[in-house]
Amino acid sequence: MKCIIAVLLLSGLSVKSQQQKLDPLPTGAVTFKTTDRKLQSIYEMAERRCLSNIKDFKNYKVLIEGASYPFVWLETQPMGGEMYAKRNVEVAKNNQVIFMDHQRADGRLPGMISFQSNILHPHYGWLQGFCFPEPALNMYYWLNQDKSYLNQLYICLAKFDSYLWRTRDSDGNGCLESWCVYDTGEDNSIRLDGAPLEWNQEFAPNKLLIKNSREEIQNPKDILVIPVPMESMDVMSYSYSARIVLSRISQILNDGKSSFWQNKAKQVKDKIKSYLWEPGKSACYDRNSENKMMDILLSNNIRCMYYGSFDQEMADSFIKKHLLNPKEFWTPMPLPSIAVNDPAFRNVENNNWSGQPQGLTFQRAIKALENYHHNAEVILIGRRLISALKQNFKFTQQFDPFTGKANNSPDGYGPTVLAVLEYITRMYGIQYEENTISWSGLSSAKDSTWYEQKINGHSYQLYVTGNNMSAFINDRQIFQCSSNIRCVTGINGDFLSIVGIDSLERDVKLSIINSKNFRLKIRPNCKYAVNSKGRMVMKKRTPFSLFIADNN
Repeated sequence: MKCIIAVLLLSGLSVKSQQQKLDPLPTGAVTFKTTDRKLQSIYEMAERRCLSNIKDFKNYKVLIEGASYPFVWLETQPMGGEMYAKRNVEVAKNNQVIFMDHQRADGRLPGMISFQSNILHPHYGWLQGFCFPEPALNMYYWLNQDKSYLNQLYICLAKFDSYLWRTRDSDGNGCLESWCVYDTGEDNSIRLDGAPLEWNQEFAPNKLLIKNSREEIQNPKDILVIPVPMESMDVMSYSYSARIVLSRISQILNDGKSSFWQNKAKQVKDKIKSYLWEPGKSACYDRNSENKMMDILLSNNIRCMYYGSFDQEMADSFIKKHLLNPKEFWTPMPLPSIAVNDPAFRNVENNNWSGQPQGLTFQRAIKALENYHHNAEVILIGRRLISALKQNFKFTQQFDPFTGKANNSPDGYGPTVLAVLEYITRMYGIQYEENTISWSGLSSAKDSTWYEQKINGHSYQLYVTGNNMSAFINDRQIFQCSSNIRCVTGINGDFLSIVGIDSLERDVKLSIINSKNFRLKIRPNCKYAVNSKGRMVMKKRTPFSLFIADNN
């Protein structure tokens, strides 16, 4: 792998984005209107909270995490920044570049970057998640396919992946390890009692080293077996995500290394399945410092799906048996950090990953489920989250899983704010991703919605009233369709597919302007497209295990 990185560097690719003289950045803007007054209020509050979270970090205007967190973290801000690109491309780009520009020579990325007394401080004592490769790649399309940006990302990901495998497999068994609480961002989780909060060394901790170190220990007590170094589904997924995105970048750059990175990613995915996945339990479980399974059912499985490190069978199984299980993760306010029937579950407020649903999990769950075509489940979760916000009108970090009550942490927590805006987009709006436009038109009998996305001066508008949705590009209608489904087009309006996003089977009438009319029935998580003979045919069918009208 060192040879691969050397080739990239010798090719003359720039490592510092600030050295590039770029064309003016593209522009984006969103407008959303609805007759649902509470939903309109939530949307407008979310927009204001985002604006208040934009800060100047010296040469970078960035979107911080917000509320109690005034800085940028690797697990939240690249993902959050990319979500905000539809409103502010400059901020979205900076949320990626600030981490790339502060990568160490050995490949290590900062887990957090703070800004105090007009000085940027990168922190390298913990990994802090890695929700970075996929959103950073999607920014390439927001940036009009800027190759200098893409080249910097290519080098960055290759160096970081090399760093992980050079340092984080201390026992040489082919499974990467977490060495401290903050490596996976599970603050105060009961399963990590006895582990250091951070670990500044480049060698694995052990009981004696932890005892003699100056690092703060989470809930210190006489623990017979310390949890770290912990064989980690999260850290393995960091590598998978880096490698699969490297393969996609290589394909874009046509440098002949796409298969290399694809095979390297497959090695990681295969190891996760053979070593951390328990087929009889339909879930992944980490292993402690003695390589023994830590039998705690975690929402970290959703993280793996966010990174794409499960295969389809694993994802379908976890979703059916656990995610949609009311005794585990499908609580009235879903997605607790630990299954509520697990002995390790704790219903504790205030930044504790032992139980209560986190805004960050709601944020990750969108792509986690979409990666495996579970689009209808995304809508169900969005409805639950918006319902809770209609009760609380507070963008807090955590919620009670049984009542949906917001905890008493400060308002304006960025992951929750951005999650709400993204769910609104997936339910009632327009999503731009990799040169495609998704038009989602959920409706109710009494309310109407209008959503506009502007991209580089072009206007994309979606009107939803009753049982109908109409889509326009620059005031030119491109299709009319029954509501409660999603249509996907190219950026110029070429019709690509239709997707079932509701929890019920829907009768659909579709009229593609200046083309054909279609009638079909579409079930949740099914995808149809027009074939070469002009017929609408099913292209994808993903299981949906919760056939209910969940209209909370």
